Amino acid sequence: MAKISRRKELLRKLAAMPDNVRAAVKPAIRQGAEEVVAMQKRLAPVRTGDLRASITATYGGALPRYASLKSASASDRGDPDLTATVTAGNDLVRYAHLVEFGAAPHVAGGKFSGAKHPGAKAEPFFYPGYRAVRRRVKTRISRAMGKAVRAGAKK
Repeated sequence: MAKISRRKELLRKLAAMPDNVRAAVKPAIRQGAEEVVAMQKRLAPVRTGDLRASITATYGGALPRYASLKSASASDRGDPDLTATVTAGNDLVRYAHLVEFGAAPHVAGGKFSGAKHPGAKAEPFFYPGYRAVRRRVKTRISRAMGKAVRAGAKK
């Protein structure tokens, strides 16, 4: 999860945000999340297509039950109405992190004890996809906020 400095100050400002600004920012956040998902799907390696199909965005503070962010409280994640979470993986695809970061050669344990796994090279798709569109998404959200604030000031 990205670290946000001065989180409490940000959450206080989000809570004080007028309704017209919230309404204007919501579609920008949704569009930005869909743009991140589309980029990550383009970059994801395809073998069976399951990994690519598992990349999704959820809205409203909802998290898929397989997400590793469950330990974070709702207040830590921000305003649920203005939250989009992009995840890779589902009940069938539990290996997205291994594709993203790779795996070192190792000796397997458990059922296949003693078997030598050769490892797997990293094929980054998740973070590079996010970084590729991050600036555009932030700009779109800032522009929507500014436009709504100016429209509210004219009233």
